[in-house]
Amino acid sequence: MARRRLLLLVAAVVLLCAAEWHSYVVYLGAHAYGRDASPKEHARATESHHELLGSVLGSKEMAQDSIFYSYTKNINGFAAHVEEDVANQIAKHPDVVTVMESKMLKLHTTRSWDFMDLERDGQILPESIWKHAKFGQDVIIANLDSGVWPESSSFTDDDMGEVPQRWKGSCLDTVKYAVPCNKKLIGAKYFNKDMLLSNPAAVDANWTRDTEGHGTHTLSTAGGSFVPRASLFGYANGTAKGGAPRARVAAYKVCWSGECATADVLAGFEAAIHDGADVISVSFGQDAPLADVQSLFHEAVTLGSLHAATQGISVICSAGNSGPYDDTVVNAAPWVITVAASTVDRDFPNVLTLGNSAHMKGMSLESTTLHSTTLYPMVDARHAGQANTSPFAASECGMGTLDPAKVKGKIVVCVRGGDVPRVNKGMAVLNAGGAGMILANDRMDGDDIVADPHVLPATMITYSEAVALHNYMTSTNNPVANISPSKTEVGVKNSPSIARFSSRGPSGMLPSVMKPDIAAPGVDILAAFTEYVSPTELASDKRRSEYAILSGTSMSCPHISGVIGLLKAARPEWSPAAMRSAIMTTARTQDNTGAPMRDHDGKEANAFAYGAGNVHPNRAVDPGLVYDAAPEDYFTFLCSMGFSTTDMKRLSAGKFACPAKAPPMEDLNYPSIVVPSLRGSQTVVRRLKNVGRPAKYLASWRAPIGVGMEVKPTVLEFSKIGEEKTFNVTVTSQKDKVGIGYVFGRLVWTDGTHYVRSPVAVNALA
Repeated sequence: MARRRLLLLVAAVVLLCAAEWHSYVVYLGAHAYGRDASPKEHARATESHHELLGSVLGSKEMAQDSIFYSYTKNINGFAAHVEEDVANQIAKHPDVVTVMESKMLKLHTTRSWDFMDLERDGQILPESIWKHAKFGQDVIIANLDSGVWPESSSFTDDDMGEVPQRWKGSCLDTVKYAVPCNKKLIGAKYFNKDMLLSNPAAVDANWTRDTEGHGTHTLSTAGGSFVPRASLFGYANGTAKGGAPRARVAAYKVCWSGECATADVLAGFEAAIHDGADVISVSFGQDAPLADVQSLFHEAVTLGSLHAATQGISVICSAGNSGPYDDTVVNAAPWVITVAASTVDRDFPNVLTLGNSAHMKGMSLESTTLHSTTLYPMVDARHAGQANTSPFAASECGMGTLDPAKVKGKIVVCVRGGDVPRVNKGMAVLNAGGAGMILANDRMDGDDIVADPHVLPATMITYSEAVALHNYMTSTNNPVANISPSKTEVGVKNSPSIARFSSRGPSGMLPSVMKPDIAAPGVDILAAFTEYVSPTELASDKRRSEYAILSGTSMSCPHISGVIGLLKAARPEWSPAAMRSAIMTTARTQDNTGAPMRDHDGKEANAFAYGAGNVHPNRAVDPGLVYDAAPEDYFTFLCSMGFSTTDMKRLSAGKFACPAKAPPMEDLNYPSIVVPSLRGSQTVVRRLKNVGRPAKYLASWRAPIGVGMEVKPTVLEFSKIGEEKTFNVTVTSQKDKVGIGYVFGRLVWTDGTHYVRSPVAVNALA
C-alpha cells in the first residue's frame, strides 16, 4: 500500500511538472460604472475576479495567488498565470467573452513639421494649425511604449501652467533614478508583471525610465516642447519639437527590451483611460496580421483601443514595418487610426569615390570621417573572413567573422541584410581594424537606402551601384576608394514617397475597412532619445546623444498623435471619428513636384500604401464635412462580423444589443470605401456631417478601372452645423475586367472651398 501511494505521488509530481503554465487574460467586457467609480466598486470587481477563477481552481486563495492584474477601471477582466487546461475551462464560463494567451508584441521601430507646413524656416505660418490649437495647450497625450528619459529638454515645463484638474495620473517610480513628474511630463507608470513571468531577463528595473530610446523618441515626436539647436552628431541641426508642443504628456512603460506582453499592454491602456488621457499613441503591434475574425479580441491593442474609443479617446497606431508586401498591415481595427510611413524632403548623403574616378551617392550618419585626400584599399567581406567562417557568413559582417589581417586599414564591403543589424556590421568592421564600410544593397533591397549612426566612416549604396562597385573591384588587383563626410540636404524632390518598410493593405482580417488610414513622416526622424545607451544601442558604442534619428511606422504614428492632439485642442467638441475623418479627407496624394506620390520603387503608390494620403494638418482643422461614428457604430460593425448580442451587451456594459438585421460591414461610416468581393453590383451607404458653414456640396468621382460607379444624390445641401446627410455609392463590375485584383478610384464632395476626398478600392470577382 505504501509503495502504491509513493508511485501515485511521484506520478502526480511528474504531471505537475509537465503541465504548461502560461499568462492568460480573461476578458469579461466593460464595467457598468464609469471613470469616477469609488475604490469600493473597484474592490468588488477584484473580488468578483477572485471568485470566478476560484470556482475553477477550487479556492479563492489559489485564485489570488494566480491573478497578477485585475482590470477594474474600464476594462473588466483579469490576467492570471495558470495551466492551459484551466484557461480552457474558464473560457467556457458564461460570463467570459474570451480568454487570450499572452503574446509578445513588437516595437515598430525636426524637419517633418516644416515639411507639413506647420512652419516655414522656423516661422509659424498664419494658417498653421498650431495657431488655431494654441500648440495643443492642455491636451493630454499618453504614450504606451518603452518609457521616457525625463531629463530630455523636450520635457521641460518652462512657462507651462498648472496641470489640468481632470488629470488623475501620477509618477509612481520609487527606485533610484525614478522618473519625476513636472507640469509637462505629468504621468509615468510601468507595467511588467506579465513580462516578469514570460521573460524576466527583459526587465531591467521596476521603473518608467527608458533604457532603449524608443519611447522617448515617440513621446517627444507627439508632444515634445520646442528645443533649439537639437541634432544627432551635428546632423539635422535645428529646433526639435513635437506635433503638439504645449500638450501635457504621460509615459506608460509596457515594453521591455523591444517586446510588449499582452497583459501589461492592457494594464497600460486601462491606466491611461482612467487617468484622463485625450490621445493614446501606440507604436507597436503584432508581427503579422491576425489570422481570422475570431482572433480579433485575442489581441491587446484591439481590445484596449476599443475601450478607449468608447470613452471618447483617440487611439493612434503604427501600421507595422513588414512592407512592401501586401496584406501586412496590423493594428487594423476601425476604431483606431492606422499610420503608414512616408519620407520627408531631407537626406543625409555622402559620396563614395572609386579609384576609377566613378562617384556613387550613398547615405550615412557616421560621426567620424576619412582623410579626404586618401584613397583606401577595399576588400570584399566574402574574401576577408576568419578561417572557420564561410564566404556567405563573412559577407554579412557579423561580430567575429572578419579576419583582422585581411581587414586592417581597409574599406570593407558588406552585404546589407541577413540576421546582422546594419550598425552591428559597422562595429564588426571597426573591431577587426577596418577603416570604413560600404553597405551594399542586394536585388531585393533595390534602391532603398537609409542613414544609420555608424561607429566608423560608412555609406549605404543601391543595388545598381553595388553591381557597378563589384564590377570595378573585379577589374583591378588593387581596388581603392574614399567615403566623403555626410551632410544634411533639404528640399529633396519627389517627397514624400512611401517607405519600403511600411506595411501595406488590404487588411486580410477586415477587408471591408481600408488600412492604413493615413501616411505621415516616418523616415530619418529627429527626436529626443535616452542617454542610457548610444543611438546604435550597442553596448560597445560609448557615444551618447540627447537626440537621435530613427525610422519606422513607430515614428509616423506619433506625428498623427500630435496632429490629433492639435485637433482636440482646436475642436474639442469633435469625436475621435470626426478627427480621423478630418485628417483623411484633407490629405495630400501628390509630392512636392505636383506628381502623384510614389512608392519605394518609383512607381505610383496606391491607397493600400498611404491610405487617404499624406497628412496635411492645416487643412484638417477646417474640413467642411466629416464622416462621424459613435461607439454604437463600432458595436454594430462587430454584430455584422458575427459577434452575438450577448457579446455586445458585455462589451457595452449592457447598453447595446445587435439589431435584428445587421448592415453589411462595408456600410460602416468610414472616410474610405472598400468593396473587397464585388459580384455584379453593390451599393454602399455613407453619412456626412457638416462641421462648417451652411453650404451646398457637389459630388465628383473617378471610378476604379473596369468598374462602374454612381453616387446618389450628387448634391447635398447643409443649412446648419451638425446636420447630417446620407448618400449611396453603387459600384458595378464590368465582365471583361473581373479578376484583376484591387483597382482604385476616388470620391470628392466640394462646395468650392472645401474638398472632402475619399479613396475607393474595389476587388471585382464576378
